[in-house]
Amino acid sequence: MPSYKLTYFDARGRAEVARQLFHLSGTPFEDVRIQKDDWPALKAIAETPFGQIPLLEVDGKPLPQSFAIFRFLAREFGFAGDSPFEAAWVDAIADQHKDYFGEVRPALMVYLGMAQGDKDQLVKDVAIPARDKFFALLEKIAKNGLNGHFVGSSLTWVDLLIAEHVAILLKYFPGFLDGYPNVLATVKKIESIPKLKEWIDKRPDTIY
Repeated sequence: MPSYKLTYFDARGRAEVARQLFHLSGTPFEDVRIQKDDWPALKAIAETPFGQIPLLEVDGKPLPQSFAIFRFLAREFGFAGDSPFEAAWVDAIADQHKDYFGEVRPALMVYLGMAQGDKDQLVKDVAIPARDKFFALLEKIAKNGLNGHFVGSSLTWVDLLIAEHVAILLKYFPGFLDGYPNVLATVKKIESIPKLKEWIDKRPDTIY
């Protein structure tokens, strides 16, 4: 079995789906968590291909970029979809999520205390329009199955991606997704998977 080392901040953020994939597959990995204040000095000496984290090392070989890491691990561990077409749909939803996240990020940064701004105005001008565009699409997708998965009939990494994001949203914006019951029902089923719930219950408590 290859050796795996995952380096990221002491937060869920852009590394959490990878951690969940390791846990769900029962694969040992080194979970390296660094403090944000330490990153500038480490960045100067770290061998990161793009100068960013998260960084996955597989037998010492580096792989950057969170979605590339998620896709790689999902293929390795069987969470990429049950067919090439399903895998393509997983990627399509994930890419749509990335576009949405770029839109909603300014509001989230303020709520996480990582930027300054008018919270109420950002919710009105940024978060709500981004939500209504992306989650309306997800609501239709979830309605097609309501089997606890956004694609196909088995757990994929995009299920983990969406469930993790929804958990963060509801922590800082209670009731924000009440208009999307199919999404919430699907996420509830994802989070109730025993092995995933085990990870959620034991992982470090971080602000995001």
